[in-house]
Amino acid sequence: MPTGTVPPSSIESPAQAPHRPSARRFARHFVEMVVAMAVGMVALHPLWTVTLDAVGAGWLMEDPYSGALIMATDMTVAMSAWMKVRGHRWRPIAEMAAAMYLPFLVLFVPLALGLIGEGALMLWGHVLMLPAMAAAMLLRPHEYAHC
Repeated sequence: MPTGTVPPSSIESPAQAPHRPSARRFARHFVEMVVAMAVGMVALHPLWTVTLDAVGAGWLMEDPYSGALIMATDMTVAMSAWMKVRGHRWRPIAEMAAAMYLPFLVLFVPLALGLIGEGALMLWGHVLMLPAMAAAMLLRPHEYAHC
């Protein structure tokens, strides 16, 4: 082999190139999780309503604190199931689940102090959930950009 040439076996073909994180895959995965959360809210909310009404605890759905936690649970269950289907490990799933609850837990303080109302709790809880999820994803970009 002539000097300065590279042996054919050491040249990477596109199929052999290391898989780099993709912003498109990262964003698609984020959207998939948001869709899963919406499905969870729509599918699980009626089950909570029927079950809690049956045991005489329907008021839990109307209480802003337990209602917010139930809604976060609906979203978390569906999103976690989707993440497991996509092959994620339990630790990133737990981190993402924490991102679902954290905004509501933080907003419980101004709600209790009368600084915000129940509508603001629900609105801002959902809005703040999105950057919380993005932050959890950015902790492990390779976890989400390869899916």
